Amino acid sequence: MTVSDSPQYRTFLDGLARSESGRLLQEELRRRWPETTDELASMARFALVPAGKLLRPLMALHAAQAVGGDPLRVTAAVLSLEYVHTATLVHDDIIDGDDVRRGRPSVHAAYGVPNAIVAGDGLIFSAFESLVDEPWSASPARVVAAVGELAEVGRDLCRGQVLESRLVGDPEEGARWYEEMVRLKTGALFRAACYIGATLGGAGADTGTMLASYGENVGIAFQIRDDLLAFVATPEQTGKPADSDLLNGRPTLPVLLAYEAADEADRRELRDVLGRRAAQEGDVRWVRDLVTASGAVQSAHRRMASHVERALAGLAGLSPSPHATALADIARWTTSGAR
Repeated sequence: MTVSDSPQYRTFLDGLARSESGRLLQEELRRRWPETTDELASMARFALVPAGKLLRPLMALHAAQAVGGDPLRVTAAVLSLEYVHTATLVHDDIIDGDDVRRGRPSVHAAYGVPNAIVAGDGLIFSAFESLVDEPWSASPARVVAAVGELAEVGRDLCRGQVLESRLVGDPEEGARWYEEMVRLKTGALFRAACYIGATLGGAGADTGTMLASYGENVGIAFQIRDDLLAFVATPEQTGKPADSDLLNGRPTLPVLLAYEAADEADRRELRDVLGRRAAQEGDVRWVRDLVTASGAVQSAHRRMASHVERALAGLAGLSPSPHATALADIARWTTSGAR
């Protein structure tokens, strides 16, 4: 699953990318991934450069600075989050058969599936390397903690992918397991970003845990936002067809909430639509009408807002600073364009 962007939200993200922290990350990314004749490195560079939002390393960098860390000492390390995130996108595009990523061919479309699998694997190893190849970045104990968190988030991402695959086409189980699936598949990497940034920045254990909770809740809110945009934004705004999730039978929150509120006849019809994974125009219109009539959009928005509030509560122990403010702004902007 990816987080789509309304134009308003893209403006906010563009501002983050142009900030001092954003420029620092982009310069380090280009420095570490120059043009080369090494084919594996070239495929990784194709996936990484030009960079996407860099949101996860940005959050990690702000978390590090919010606890008093030196950005120059952690920039290379927090890029590990971008490597893992990009690796998941490379592999997800293969699983979903998506040939376009960020307006150009996906890695497997450009280099073939076998090479793309290896490129994704290589990015994962690069993530671990980036945490340990700067001996001045943090104490050994903090580096070990960061490596452990990165390994754990990798397992969580895999658990989330397997769980999502199990829930495809099954709204009954989807309603039961949605929150856990999203926590693993989306929330976990945001959690790891903030924990790793805080840990390498010098935070104590309690502050690291607090910022990890912030990150996880932001990640869950982001995914709910993405689910909502299919019902409140146009395909031109979201960057994907309105029937994308229906065609894949994926368990998105508004559809699951509508399923829970529906009578048995509508539940049966919805199970059929999701199960055949070949939504027609009439199916899409019917599902949208069901979601609207059930109040599922409003219910999903309330759940998203609840996670944003939990995220903000996770920042309560930070001293006031521009970096604490940036983290709070990221949480609040999660709700933009999703009404």
